[in-house]
Amino acid sequence: MEFELKILGSASATPFLNRHHTAQVLSVDANSYLIDCGEGTQRRLMEYKVRHQRLGAIFISHLHGDHFFGLFGLLSTMHLHGRTEPLLLFGPAGLDDILTTQFRYSHTQLSFELTFTPVDTTQHALVYEDKYLTVHSLPMRHRIPCCGYLFREHPKRRHLDKTRLPSDLTPAQLSRLAQGEDILDDADNVLVANADVTTDPSPSRSYAYCADTLYTPALADLVRDVDLLYHEATFLDDMRERATLTHHSTARQAAHLARRANAHRLLIGHFSSRYRELEPLLDEAKAVFEWVELATEGKIVSL
Repeated sequence: MEFELKILGSASATPFLNRHHTAQVLSVDANSYLIDCGEGTQRRLMEYKVRHQRLGAIFISHLHGDHFFGLFGLLSTMHLHGRTEPLLLFGPAGLDDILTTQFRYSHTQLSFELTFTPVDTTQHALVYEDKYLTVHSLPMRHRIPCCGYLFREHPKRRHLDKTRLPSDLTPAQLSRLAQGEDILDDADNVLVANADVTTDPSPSRSYAYCADTLYTPALADLVRDVDLLYHEATFLDDMRERATLTHHSTARQAAHLARRANAHRLLIGHFSSRYRELEPLLDEAKAVFEWVELATEGKIVSL
């Protein structure tokens, strides 16, 4: 099953050359989830051939414009294209008021049901679940209420070893074996032991999106052993005072967080427009944590 992240935008407050405002798409099997929606996101979706009709849920980290100014335009385009499937929207309180005002003054009545769920940005809590994964909020330390999101696949079914399976098992019994159960008779005696006919399931995959934030070591415990960690890296470490003043992080700090969390891979993004070249940020992070990549436009990461 596909578990793929696509980067649509990697800039911070202002766009720069080929760097657009923050937006990402996580695709899991047939479902797609949009993470933040900076200005121009719908054009980026078109450019990278992501069908916006496949989006089932949108997760907004905070209400600074570079993370959500593209949302109203995207929703309007979905409406104009005749979307009828319901859409779920998650984000800080107040986002619903902003959209309601925009819809009211533009006389827009959506052709689909839009359900908004406010997220408590101070808590690490379950905010969404479907048949593929769970999504938990991650508290960020920014100038306004802000959260990240942790996406985790559900535990997978065990693999059936067809060479060791009795031939007379029913579909229901096979299903129970795949779920880790033994097959019992009416007297609760074990007819088929799960351990004898199955092997361990494939590992469930995980992705943590850490949006705008001060360096926060405590985050490491919330994203421990994550397969892929995205962490903002707005500045180089020689701008640490500026990062602290604006409630952002440096590339070095992002790498320290990844190392503390024992993350398998790190993506850094949200780059300041002061940096024309991004290699120095990558080099700074790699000096601390080996498995680092730049979250540049169009990058696809498959897990």
